[in-house]
Amino acid sequence: MSVYVLDFDHLDKSSLPLVGGKGANLGEMMKAGFPVPSGFCITTEAYRSFLKQSDVMDGFLGRLDRVEADQLGEITALGQDIREHLVTLPVPDDIRTAIIQGWHRSGTDQAYAVRSSATAEDLPTASFAGQQDTYLNVCGEDALLDAVRKCWASLFTDRAISYRARNRFDHRTVQLSVVVQRMVFPEVSGIMFTADPITGHRGTVSIDASYGLGEALVSGLVSADLYQVRSGKLLTKTVSRKKLAIYALPEGGTVKRELPEIQQEMQALDDVRILELAALGEKIKRHYGSEQDIEWCFAQGSFFIVQSRPITSLYPLPDLNIPPGESPHLLVSFGHQQMMTDAMKPMGLSVLRTLIPFGKTGIQAMNEHTAAVGGRVYVDITKLLTVKQARVILPKVLANVDEMIGLGVTELVKRESFVQHLPPAAGVKKGVLRFIRPVLRRVARKLLYAPVTDAHLEVNAYIEASVQKGEIRLSGVTGPERVVRIQEHIGMLLLTIFPQLIPYPLAGIISSRLVNALSIKWLGDTEVVHVLNRGLPGNITSEMGLMIGDLADAARSYPQVIELLRRGDPLQFREQLRQVEGGDAFGLLWDRFIALYGMRCPGEIDITRPRWREDPSTLLPSIVCHMRSMEPGEHRAKFAEGTLEASAAASELLKRLRAQPFGWLKAKLMSRLVCVYRGLMGLREHPKYLMMQHFGLVREGLLDEGRSLVKDGVLNRADEVFYLSLDELLKLTEGERLPGLAALLEQRKEELERFRGMKPPRLMTSEGEIITGRRKLQDVPEGAWVGTPVSAGVIEGIARVVLRPEEANLNRGEIMIAPFTDPGWTPLFHSAVGLVMEVGGLMTHGAVVAREYGLPAVVGIDGATTLIRDGDRIRLDGTRGYVLVLERSE
Repeated sequence: MSVYVLDFDHLDKSSLPLVGGKGANLGEMMKAGFPVPSGFCITTEAYRSFLKQSDVMDGFLGRLDRVEADQLGEITALGQDIREHLVTLPVPDDIRTAIIQGWHRSGTDQAYAVRSSATAEDLPTASFAGQQDTYLNVCGEDALLDAVRKCWASLFTDRAISYRARNRFDHRTVQLSVVVQRMVFPEVSGIMFTADPITGHRGTVSIDASYGLGEALVSGLVSADLYQVRSGKLLTKTVSRKKLAIYALPEGGTVKRELPEIQQEMQALDDVRILELAALGEKIKRHYGSEQDIEWCFAQGSFFIVQSRPITSLYPLPDLNIPPGESPHLLVSFGHQQMMTDAMKPMGLSVLRTLIPFGKTGIQAMNEHTAAVGGRVYVDITKLLTVKQARVILPKVLANVDEMIGLGVTELVKRESFVQHLPPAAGVKKGVLRFIRPVLRRVARKLLYAPVTDAHLEVNAYIEASVQKGEIRLSGVTGPERVVRIQEHIGMLLLTIFPQLIPYPLAGIISSRLVNALSIKWLGDTEVVHVLNRGLPGNITSEMGLMIGDLADAARSYPQVIELLRRGDPLQFREQLRQVEGGDAFGLLWDRFIALYGMRCPGEIDITRPRWREDPSTLLPSIVCHMRSMEPGEHRAKFAEGTLEASAAASELLKRLRAQPFGWLKAKLMSRLVCVYRGLMGLREHPKYLMMQHFGLVREGLLDEGRSLVKDGVLNRADEVFYLSLDELLKLTEGERLPGLAALLEQRKEELERFRGMKPPRLMTSEGEIITGRRKLQDVPEGAWVGTPVSAGVIEGIARVVLRPEEANLNRGEIMIAPFTDPGWTPLFHSAVGLVMEVGGLMTHGAVVAREYGLPAVVGIDGATTLIRDGDRIRLDGTRGYVLVLERSE
């Protein structure tokens, strides 16, 4: 058999370099005994020989290397030039002979489907589905050779070029094979997913079916029937109106035909055949060991499989060991709660899983009720839901963090099948109460009678002492002892910080709710609480934002400092300041800022991210934005104005209450609540601030251990330590060598890139099902996107999409559209007049800061950074919770 042509029965999954993903899968399934129509593959060797005839392809490929995925005009022009060139090249004689011989072996009286099969196609991490062309019902030698040549050329369709560029595949390394497969002329055909492609549920087989060839379904010409099967039983069945079908013509080619009226609304597959097909899909899945996207057809009483590829769009499954008979476990995204949904390196995941203290086997251990999924941390809350009261309270608590999380949990606990099979969890209720009771006692004391005037001094003193203890504990030791101390330090962190600091802001939060509720009940006033939130004293994050404004004002008088802020090397910024006019004066304020906040950065819960004191590249653009969008001193004046407004609003509120029946009593109660609110709400960010101080200490220790491992020849760079877990680092410092360490690190770097392209769900079950809540639609304009209103007010302006703080280009009067924000984003808040976020809730960072700054804000709009274009003119209603595009940008 020629090196240019291989029959299916000579192929298996190892043949991918020669025949691409599609060809290798067909050979693999045929060898495994699945009903695959026979045929042959024209190998990548033939494709390479075909291209060697061209003396201009190297030039074309060089131009392709410089094209980005979003440069659609360049892709269209270049792709057309390449395709037009390739279809003019002759098929070399030796390749032509091999193809004709393969055709004779397979049967010259048969019709064939001719499909492309790329070496980067149907892979576990990238499907490349539909990127190249397919030709159906090809009859005769000349038609076959013409279809093969067109398939080769289709490696350079616009969509294929863009897909490779977006997924960073080298155009030179992707080779094309051509699959020539006997045509099946089906009565019914379609696509089967062995997992639900919408919800991700791994136990649900989802089948699309329509009449005739599957081309009508794939090209979107018909609405297919949808059947879903779970555990061998037909779960759901949706029969669609199918007006058209595509059929093969006797002379070759295909034709669209309108179906008879009576057939249009008939079920394409009967129930028995549906279950038979689902069982076949399960067998294919078991063979490959992964979920499959399968093309099938039904003809003359039998099913045929014409393709199977991995489903690459599913979010990974959590690795949990769940006993049979239990309900699927429910996992909540930790990143959505912390306003940082980006994928993390293994050390970042390891630290967070060690940090969460409840239900651990030991202080050093990672939490058994957490899982690293797709580069993110998920928390298993199933045992909490065994407590009946928790099924009512927990969704409400979570809704304050992210409304959609709260709604999703509410939706799941309504399922009788979930509640009936919850796992036994003896002692959970007692354990929760044992931890919560002392915290609630402290909250009650602060809410009712404890003085709040010294609260900031108390908290700041605690933070200073805590950091000093941490420095002492982690200094003076190296190697295994330091790693063990780091594990213990992280494991104890929340157990010490939470009971001591949380009562302060929690009392402030409760008082704000009571102020709001009583203002509405007694006065019908829904706005006063928003004004009282302005200019809160002592908020560490707000003070950081004000210092950013001070830095901007300090730079205004020095053109060379401004130039450094705009175009200097961030890693050399402090050193370069010493060489320019005004650098010393600016440097004094800079050093003070770094001393206070240098351990922070965007996405700061990921300990592997460089801090501002190491790399201020995410900080400098914020200072530049501030200079562009604010007048000198404006930030301080606005904050002072907010403080005065809040004071005046409090006085007016009490005055109005005194004028009511029992007014003296109402005013006395409200006065206490306002005092607690204004005195303690500003401490909301202090626990996170302290945690980041400790993260800074831990990060320094980890990098120092990384440098030691570099000296010992174990690692190439110190920051490779972040691709390890804490336990793995401990083993390395103890002298144990991890087999295949270099390959493991490379694999984890590749995984991280793949995970970064995935959108993490807020909630998922252990079966992979993505749980989504149903938001009640409010009275909003048609075409508006509805989210959670978190800061009142209405604003119209230009939308500025900011995916990363270092790329921010906010101008005066613009509304910031962001995936999320955490304290590392705070410097940008002074430059915006409104805020829209994809994730968040009433008490998350962005919402709290927006209320304090008086910015209208809406959160929880999925896909906001793509739905809203940079430069769109929008209306943002932070009172009712919607965003409406008024005018699209060009």
